Amino acid sequence: MKAITGLYIIIVLMQFITLTNITLFNGEWNGLAMWLSTGLFIAGTAFYLLNRNTTPNKQS
Repeated sequence: MKAITGLYIIIVLMQFITLTNITLFNGEWNGLAMWLSTGLFIAGTAFYLLNRNTTPNKQS
Protein backbone atom coordinates (compact mmCIF):
# COMPACT_ATOMS: atom_id res chain seq x y z
CA MET A 1 0.00 0.00 0.00
CA LYS A 2 1.30 3.44 -0.85
CA ALA A 3 1.97 5.86 1.98
CA ILE A 4 -0.60 8.35 0.72
CA THR A 5 -3.32 5.69 0.68
CA GLY A 6 -2.58 4.60 4.24
CA LEU A 7 -2.56 8.17 5.50
CA TYR A 8 -5.81 8.92 3.68
CA ILE A 9 -7.48 5.90 5.31
CA ILE A 10 -6.35 7.10 8.73
CA ILE A 11 -7.74 10.60 8.08
CA VAL A 12 -11.07 9.12 6.95
CA LEU A 13 -11.25 7.05 10.16
CA MET A 14 -10.54 10.12 12.27
CA GLN A 15 -13.32 12.05 10.54
CA PHE A 16 -15.70 9.09 10.90
CA ILE A 17 -15.03 8.99 14.66
CA THR A 18 -15.83 12.69 14.98
CA LEU A 19 -18.95 12.41 12.82
CA THR A 20 -20.21 9.39 14.78
CA ASN A 21 -19.61 11.11 18.11
CA ILE A 22 -21.53 14.22 17.04
CA THR A 23 -24.44 12.58 15.22
CA LEU A 24 -25.08 9.36 17.12
CA PHE A 25 -23.89 10.20 20.62
CA ASN A 26 -24.65 13.95 20.64
CA GLY A 27 -21.10 14.73 21.75
CA GLU A 28 -21.36 12.73 24.98
CA TRP A 29 -18.29 10.61 24.17
CA ASN A 30 -15.84 13.46 23.49
CA GLY A 31 -13.12 11.93 25.66
CA LEU A 32 -13.25 8.57 23.91
CA ALA A 33 -13.41 10.19 20.48
CA MET A 34 -10.34 12.32 21.23
CA TRP A 35 -8.50 9.29 22.61
CA LEU A 36 -9.22 7.28 19.46
CA SER A 37 -8.30 10.18 17.18
CA THR A 38 -5.03 10.68 19.03
CA GLY A 39 -4.25 6.98 18.73
CA LEU A 40 -4.93 7.10 14.99
CA PHE A 41 -2.75 10.19 14.67
CA ILE A 42 0.13 8.42 16.40
CA ALA A 43 -0.42 5.35 14.22
CA GLY A 44 -0.40 7.56 11.11
CA THR A 45 2.80 9.26 12.19
CA ALA A 46 4.46 5.90 12.80
CA PHE A 47 3.22 4.63 9.43
CA TYR A 48 4.67 7.68 7.70
CA LEU A 49 8.02 7.41 9.47
CA LEU A 50 8.35 3.72 8.67
CA ASN A 51 7.32 4.23 5.06
CA ARG A 52 9.49 7.31 4.55
CA ASN A 53 12.69 5.29 4.72
CA THR A 54 11.49 2.68 2.20
CA THR A 55 10.56 5.17 -0.52
CA PRO A 56 13.39 5.48 -3.05
CA ASN A 57 14.64 8.96 -3.79
CA LYS A 58 14.75 9.88 -7.46
CA GLN A 59 17.60 12.19 -8.29
CA SER A 60 17.64 13.54 -11.81
